[in-house]
Amino acid sequence: MISRHSQARTASLERNQRRLDAGIISSHYPEVAGIVISMMYKQQGIANPIHRVMNFSPGSYAFFKVDCLSDDCVDGGFDMSRVITSMIRNHSESTKGELGCDDNGPRPGHSKIVYEIAIQYA
Repeated sequence: MISRHSQARTASLERNQRRLDAGIISSHYPEVAGIVISMMYKQQGIANPIHRVMNFSPGSYAFFKVDCLSDDCVDGGFDMSRVITSMIRNHSESTKGELGCDDNGPRPGHSKIVYEIAIQYA
């Protein structure tokens, strides 16, 4: 049986490799000067939502999957890639929405985020 620590370590190594494979923002989206993702993390059993802000510069990795903060979530998270690439394609400057964690397992009431994304163009 694989330990929880071993699973978490493997997931972390895989996530780091995906970041490297994604390349940097300036090579994929030279017109982008910056991306800001502001989110409220909500989970059943947590009274106050957790606010997170992520800033991406042209030198940041073009990897937009945000990790889930739930202790029992190993390979889940919130993949913002489709939203961001669609925004860039349409030259949109801001959007809002909500995403649920895409963890591999049926867990009703698992975490979700309410997000706002702002993109600045060069």
